[in-house]
Amino acid sequence: MPTKVSEYMTRKVVTIQPETGLREAFFLMRDNAIRHLPVTNIDGELIGFISDRELRRPGWVDESPDIGHEYDLTDDLHVGDVMVKDIIHVRTYDTLTKAIGTILNHNISAAPVLDKTGQLVGILSAVDLLSAFQDTLESQKTNKNKNKKALA
Repeated sequence: MPTKVSEYMTRKVVTIQPETGLREAFFLMRDNAIRHLPVTNIDGELIGFISDRELRRPGWVDESPDIGHEYDLTDDLHVGDVMVKDIIHVRTYDTLTKAIGTILNHNISAAPVLDKTGQLVGILSAVDLLSAFQDTLESQKTNKNKNKKALA
């Protein structure tokens, strides 16, 4: 049976509100040792996604090669100003193969995980996928050793 996203996703989800300042978002990420924050409204509904990439240099800063924008990480700008609104997500019941395809096709390093009702229940990051890969390699090694002993 294929491995599901729910087996490897990070279940402890730190979220942020769109009206939170960018500087505060930076420190929230730093203090929790994370690089991605789902953005939720008051009702807990997923409305955006922000990564440390958006905090370092939002896309709008380089809109045009001949226009330069000053950008300082302050609370003058809010998460809602720079968050990604077109959210690429995966589902708890998706296979890891499907989730990897989604992540690779969209060139992202993490995706929010939604359950069948559309509720945010986790995040699947590249680190989570590396953990799954490590488990697969260890399982293959164990099976190889069992086969060697059986042949001896």
